[in-house]
Amino acid sequence: MGKQRQNHSDSFKAKVALDAIRGVKTLAQLSSEYRVHQSQICAWKKLLLSNASGLFSGGGRSKSEEELTAPLYEQIGRLQMDLQWLKKKL
Repeated sequence: MGKQRQNHSDSFKAKVALDAIRGVKTLAQLSSEYRVHQSQICAWKKLLLSNASGLFSGGGRSKSEEELTAPLYEQIGRLQMDLQWLKKKL
């Protein structure tokens, strides 16, 4: 039987990718230090570089939060109206 796959945390992946971007050590050195294959380090590095611009855009999160909370507030309002109507009926 082969080895089980390792699930690395996001912080570990970011740490390894940042070390790869810095270029202080070679991929072979990073691979032996962190016990991760070189191709995996390259994949994490590419992922970090491609998503780096999204880290600094603050506008995207507030829109999604508003989109998520607006229907909830509408539902709260409807439930409050239903509760008031039921109180009057009883």
